[in-house]
Amino acid sequence: MTIDIGAARQFVHANGRLIDRHRLATVFDGAPVEPLLTALRAYRNPDGGFGHALEPDVRCPGSQPAATLQALEVLLEAGAADDPMVADAADWVAAVAEPDGGVTTVLPSAAGYPRAPWMEPSTGSGFLTYALAAALWRAGAGTEWLDRATGWCWQQLETDRDVGGYTVAFAIDFLDAVPDPARAAAALDGLRPALDRHGRVAVPGGTENERITPVELSPHPGSRSRTLFTEDQIRSDLDRLDADQQPDGGWTVDYLPWCPAQALEWRGMATLRALAALRDNGRPTS
Repeated sequence: MTIDIGAARQFVHANGRLIDRHRLATVFDGAPVEPLLTALRAYRNPDGGFGHALEPDVRCPGSQPAATLQALEVLLEAGAADDPMVADAADWVAAVAEPDGGVTTVLPSAAGYPRAPWMEPSTGSGFLTYALAAALWRAGAGTEWLDRATGWCWQQLETDRDVGGYTVAFAIDFLDAVPDPARAAAALDGLRPALDRHGRVAVPGGTENERITPVELSPHPGSRSRTLFTEDQIRSDLDRLDADQQPDGGWTVDYLPWCPAQALEWRGMATLRALAALRDNGRPTS
């Protein structure tokens, strides 16, 4: 099956946020990066972090780890790792980190604003530490915080043997990025029990039958994490992703839609993610 790339583009132009329309233009069509960076700056706060519902499940103006992670991923996707926003975001993460190097999943500034049921303000270090560390390793933004966070990630991987859900997904992302391939390979093998026979990871507390799939866990061919999956598992999941395009041209997400804007924003992001995964894995997207 071949996706309808024209319908996917129309979906993003009709329903995507301004920043996601610029992502489509920059990442898929080679448009100049500056309009995308200008759109991203609208979500940036004076403290260097990002908020304003850049991550649709936390809809507060204040800087949040999840929104800052989204910003870093946009910058990396656009080939803009040298933009000053990366260093500023790294400084913000360091400023809000816990003493052990970890980062709280949802900061108190989210209180009083709309947010997903699973995005309650919390204390203590959480799983976004893995993903933030991964993004900053990929950006080449070495900092004292990144060293501490990397130590936190290794400690968690070595002591917490009963992991699941998005902890597994973010840990895999970290292990694909951290510059210690031998240690990462051993840690990846330790995560193998979290995968079902199809290479998927269950999401405790998620929607019915919510799973994180092989291509979501390991989107890039040649990455370390591909050793967790068979060729048949990857091929089958790409076929699923191909077939999941909706009649309106976009893709959906498995997690709970809890407000109209959040659901539509995630669909725009999911459509771009699907196009990138299919393209990067050799499926026709043009």
